[in-house]
Formats: sequence, structure tokens, C-alpha cells
Amino acid sequence: MTETRTAFPTAPLHVDAAIEIDRIAAAVTEQVIRMLRRRGVVIGLSGGIDSSVAAALAVRALGRERVLGLLMPEADSSPESLRLGRLIGDQLKIETIVEDITPVLRAVGCYERRDAAIRSAIPEYTADYKSKIVLPDLFEGNGYRVSQVVVESPAGVQRRARLTADAYRTVVAATNFKQRIRTMMEYYHADRLQYAVVGTPNRLEYDQGFFVKNGDGAADLKPLAHLYKTQVYQLAGHLEIPEEICSRPPTTDTYSLAQSQEEFYFAVPYRLLDICLFGRNQGLSTDATAELAGMAEHQVNRVYHDIDSKRHATRYLHLAPLLIE
Repeated sequence: MTETRTAFPTAPLHVDAAIEIDRIAAAVTEQVIRMLRRRGVVIGLSGGIDSSVAAALAVRALGRERVLGLLMPEADSSPESLRLGRLIGDQLKIETIVEDITPVLRAVGCYERRDAAIRSAIPEYTADYKSKIVLPDLFEGNGYRVSQVVVESPAGVQRRARLTADAYRTVVAATNFKQRIRTMMEYYHADRLQYAVVGTPNRLEYDQGFFVKNGDGAADLKPLAHLYKTQVYQLAGHLEIPEEICSRPPTTDTYSLAQSQEEFYFAVPYRLLDICLFGRNQGLSTDATAELAGMAEHQVNRVYHDIDSKRHATRYLHLAPLLIE
């Protein structure tokens, strides 16, 4: 991104972390015990900031003996995700279970279907290559932004290419198996223990549709969905989440090549996107938001447009099943 004038100010999104933690913990207790009538909660631990904060809040609300952490690696997962997931589980002193979902993904053809779609654009691509999907920076050029596939050969040589719409949708559909199977595992353990499933999206992800329908979008409660990403980090500091987790860049951990959420979906650094989403939600003018974020007004215009476009495009993800009566 270009033309950023100053560092991102967090003041507009400041929360009193201690008060907010108590408020969320009280709500989680009410929701799990009294409304859902469950004995505890299951939460998938990804080693990221959101799942770590959600787990810590669940412990505050219910006690560590009523929180189960699931670690669900697969063939493309970063080893860091498993290590950091164990780290937060150990710090919170909760029970954790490792469920390697690779065999299930192989059985449903996740990797095979994905690879076939990538080969339609890059014929030499084989199963021993690594890959990811990337989206151009929101402020690069003025035209329509198109996702590309990036592949890396075993020799370390990278190549990128545009996918057809059909191939792109196939890659996304195949990788969505990962989130849906993880949710299936969460509900297996929830049913076994009479627990509820905790979802971990923050406000940015929830608002902008950065989740898989009936995958990580499915949960019984979502205690972070009202918090901007920068606010989740504020709570993390108060909850003493390990620095390794707090300093880890937000990642999808879905593709075999390292990939940030920014390059895959948001196309703007989360600190800037948070303040733009705040401005949009508060009805602030583009020049007022530009002043808050240290951005040029034309950049805020583009971000506002992208926010509205994603809301429109992902409305389907938020809808409950439609009924005739």
C-alpha cells in the first residue's frame, strides 16, 4: 500500500480490557450454562490470537475443567500452528486433544481436487509443489482485482498465474473441506461431552464474511464477533496471552505456502481496515476516517467500497436456512 501518512492510531478503538473481559465472561456463562444448557465448551486452537483469546475468556467464564481445546492439523498446516496451540493450551491448563484431519481430507479428495484445478493453469504442478491463492493489494492499479495462484516447485522456484473462475471456485471449494471437517470434529466432541462449540471470528472477519459457511462459520456462540481485531489484541495483553502468539502475523494457515489474511482476502492491513470499518459503521465521512487512519481520502473511498462489496457478496454466508413457512 502507498500514501500512508502516519502510524495507525488505536485511540478510536480503545476498550477497557478488564471491564470487557468481565462482561464477555459473564455473557459466556449465561449463554453456555443457562441458555444452551451445556456443561462446557469445545474450541479449536489454531495458535492464532483469536482462538487463544476466546479460549482464555472461556476459562474465565467456566473454569479450565470445562474447556476442551482441539488441535486439528493437516498436511498443509504450519508446524507453528500446532506448537502455539499447545502453548496456549498448556498456559491455560486446559485439556487438549490432537485430531489430525489429513486422512479425512484425503478420503474426500480435498488435495486431489485442488491440485487438478491448479494444473488447469499450471500444467507442471504436482502434489509435491506448494501453493496459495493471493489477491492484489487494494491500492494497486485501478482495475478489477483478480485472484492468482502462486506455486513453488520442490526446487524453490515460484510461478504465478490467473485461474479461470471455475478453477478458482474449485480450489476454494476443495480447501473449504478443511474448515468443515474441523467443525465436524468440534461437534463430535461437543456431542460426546454435552458441550457447546465456540466460534472465534472477530468483528472484521464476521462482518466481511471471512469464514466458511457450515465450517468455521458454524458455532453455538461467538464471543469475539463484536470486537475489532485491534480490540482482540488489547484483551490479549490483559489476559497475558504469550508474546509469540500476539506477535504472530494473522494467517489463514490453509495453503501449503505461507499466506497472510491480507494477501488472501482483505487486501489491506488489518489495523487500517479496522479503523475504516469503524468509520463506515459510525457513518464517518471519508475525510474524517482518512484523518483517523493516516490515509489518503481516495484510499478510504476504495476501502469503503470494498467493505460494502464484501458485505453484499457474503450476505449468503450469514443467512440461516430459508423456510417457506
